[in-house]
Amino acid sequence: MKLEDYTYIYFLGIGGIGMSAIARWFRAKGFPVWGYDKTRTALTEALEQEGIMVHYEDNLAQLPEQVLQHKEQTLVVLTPAIPADHEEWAYLKAQGYTIKKRSEVLGIITAAAYTVAVAGTHGKTTTSSIVTHLLHQAGVDCSAFLGGIAANLNSNLLIGKGETEHEVIVVEADEYDRSFLTLFPDIAIVTSADPDHLDIYGNQEEMLRTYQQFISQIKPGGYLLLQADTDPRLADKVQAGVYVIRYGLQQGQAHVQQLHIHGRWFAFDAVSPLGDITGLRLGVLGFHNVENTLAAILAAQVLKVPATSISAGVASFAGVKRRFEFVYEGKGKVYIDDYAHHPKEIDAFMTSLRALYPGKRIKVLFQPHLFSRTRDFAAEFAESLDKADEVVLLDIYPAREKPLPGVTSALILNQVNCPVKELLPKEEILGNLFKNGDFDVLATIGAGDIDTLVKPIRNFLEKS
Repeated sequence: MKLEDYTYIYFLGIGGIGMSAIARWFRAKGFPVWGYDKTRTALTEALEQEGIMVHYEDNLAQLPEQVLQHKEQTLVVLTPAIPADHEEWAYLKAQGYTIKKRSEVLGIITAAAYTVAVAGTHGKTTTSSIVTHLLHQAGVDCSAFLGGIAANLNSNLLIGKGETEHEVIVVEADEYDRSFLTLFPDIAIVTSADPDHLDIYGNQEEMLRTYQQFISQIKPGGYLLLQADTDPRLADKVQAGVYVIRYGLQQGQAHVQQLHIHGRWFAFDAVSPLGDITGLRLGVLGFHNVENTLAAILAAQVLKVPATSISAGVASFAGVKRRFEFVYEGKGKVYIDDYAHHPKEIDAFMTSLRALYPGKRIKVLFQPHLFSRTRDFAAEFAESLDKADEVVLLDIYPAREKPLPGVTSALILNQVNCPVKELLPKEEILGNLFKNGDFDVLATIGAGDIDTLVKPIRNFLEKS
């Protein structure tokens, strides 16, 4: 299919971070855009302010008149989060509308472009945001579809000027629902391949095979930038003529030397087969973010960005919202918010937090995301949270899932070994902070709606 065959674009689940970026892209390209989402959020309100009509009730009467009258000219973009019993989706299917998943549309948009695709269980959003920033700051004409709000852009979308014959597009290659198999990148970064989404894959071996298929789709002459600790079998299916570079903090053909924390800065040197760069400074904390930055540096080097531009770009990168985000600091307390929702991500976050604040009392509020993930990794979640002095667990955020019998946040809580732990509903969090305020560092962690607590907690800390 060709996008130019369509005039009207309708989104089912427009409020998702990935969906909203594509909606903004279509709007910027001059398409009339509408959408449905279950919940009004700051992101959907931003879309409305940009001229996109959004409604929040699954109701056929809410479908735009233009969509109803012009079936052949309408493209419907679907997120996998839409439930099977959704009334609007059922109607549009029955009427024969062209319905494509978000990932399929992304594959169509990037088909003719030089594509940098970032895959991995963790680190996709930060890594793709750093790649985008390094290219953009160096004057490379590029577009980007990001899974978070990049602070430098204040957006999840960058649209290039279109001044070059072959546009560079940076995208996140999402493994959920095998979405990344719609992409055929020139550069693929794989940051990790830890078990996740086992509700989709069944087991880690099947997930590994799917990653191998994605990697086999890298174009000849392209690059695979592979994190050094990942399963070596990932590269088994790489096409002839694809260059493979393994990278890591301490191992790999590309690695980091002279790594030090100076306040809120990391200082380090990057050792790379494409050229070493010394004296780098990164103002986004987390050892995992140094590694993500190294991967982004390699991608920029492949695209011939000069070392001086890379150094300047690393120093000016301002991070991604909800990725090791400093929300408040004052009155002897620090508050940090993070999107971590997998045990490995939480472990990396907590390790960096302990290194940054040695000897400080750390309190963590964690909202598990998905019943299936909680069931599959309860023990691992508990172990990663043990690095805190106090843990407060919220109820599981279900997202697309229905409850599973016997699966609650208590599965994690019962295995946590830190000195103070409890399970609370969201409504009691501020009261808990008032009663139990004996902490130096507070962190909210999770990918659900725990972010709705960030502003109230910041206000509470400012006034307390």
